[in-house]
Amino acid sequence: MSTALTKEAQNQNENKEKIWSRDFTLICLSNFFIFLGFQMTLPTIPLFVEQLGGNDQLIGVVVGIFTFSALIMRPFAGHALESKGRKFVYLAGLIIFVISVGSFGFASALMFLFFLRIIQGIGWGFSTTASGTIATDLIPPKRRGEGMGYYGLFGNVALAAGPTLGLTLVGVLTFKQLFLICAALGLVAVMLSSTINYRQVEKPTTKAKRWDIYEKSALPPSILLFFITVTFGGIASFLPLYTVEKGIEGIQWYFFLFAIGIMISRTLAGRIYDLKGHRAVFPAGSLSIFSAMLLLAWLPNSTVLYIAAILYGLGFGSIQPALQAWSVQSASLNRKGMANATFFSSFDLGVGIGAIGFGQIAYLFGYSSIYVASALSVSISILLYFFVLGKKTK
Repeated sequence: MSTALTKEAQNQNENKEKIWSRDFTLICLSNFFIFLGFQMTLPTIPLFVEQLGGNDQLIGVVVGIFTFSALIMRPFAGHALESKGRKFVYLAGLIIFVISVGSFGFASALMFLFFLRIIQGIGWGFSTTASGTIATDLIPPKRRGEGMGYYGLFGNVALAAGPTLGLTLVGVLTFKQLFLICAALGLVAVMLSSTINYRQVEKPTTKAKRWDIYEKSALPPSILLFFITVTFGGIASFLPLYTVEKGIEGIQWYFFLFAIGIMISRTLAGRIYDLKGHRAVFPAGSLSIFSAMLLLAWLPNSTVLYIAAILYGLGFGSIQPALQAWSVQSASLNRKGMANATFFSSFDLGVGIGAIGFGQIAYLFGYSSIYVASALSVSISILLYFFVLGKKTK
């Protein structure tokens, strides 16, 4: 009896382990500032491409080339996290990102912008893979879903402010001034992250495989994420242009409400995941995203735009932290970096394929067809979950 009570007390203490350490707070703040700078460019890059003479297809390529660049770098980042250390990879990625974004405003031709977006993708691939791994290191394992929810919340606050701030500033400033401000925000992230006490690298016990580019245990949630983030490629690249074509105002409010929806759902979803697993999170979240895509395909007025934003935010905020926690939970300690790399590679691949593919779809069939195709992609993710991955519960 006493032994049972002791074990129960130990479990309660584990579940109440502290999340908000000094270092966890710093990685969250650093994540906020780099994401704020990134999110300010999200809806403004398509406008900048238009100013440089690009069409819908080229807009998709500019967005897609960034994500594919990040995708290619993530396996290298995953290995470097375990061999070079967290600090080296994170700071290197942040610095590359800052230099590339600060140079955007000096691009007077699309080819130079393409080159800078490749460089930006390298920095983004390294920094975001590292930051997610660092956060994972700092969160008590029993509270990983909740902790990743808090960590992601800082990026979502940036999402709430970034697109609106970027679209507002581009109306009163030049693109060059806007991009320099974004780079300055990245410098704040560099300064904050330089003071974090990072976990020391543990040498792997087995020799690395020659083509070790993913973590097998992270594949199921990463595949599900891929079909979800395809939808984000269509939103980030073409929703501002779609609303202009329809004469619908309030695109700034879309991104704000989207982020509010994420913030509402993210923390709650993380806690639910810790208690009940992905079965309690994924189905409802994916259905919410599916509904949002259908509303965007219809899009008769601003009210529907705002409802779609909230539904998309609630769904994405539920799914993303749960799938990320799922990705790293089964990986060994010296494979957490590669698990995060696998997860974010799927994220990038989804966004990149969405942006480039939807650019062609928009060119041939119009903007509304993008969101019909997005709803189909979410449907594939739901079917995969129930018929292939639904049985593999934790």
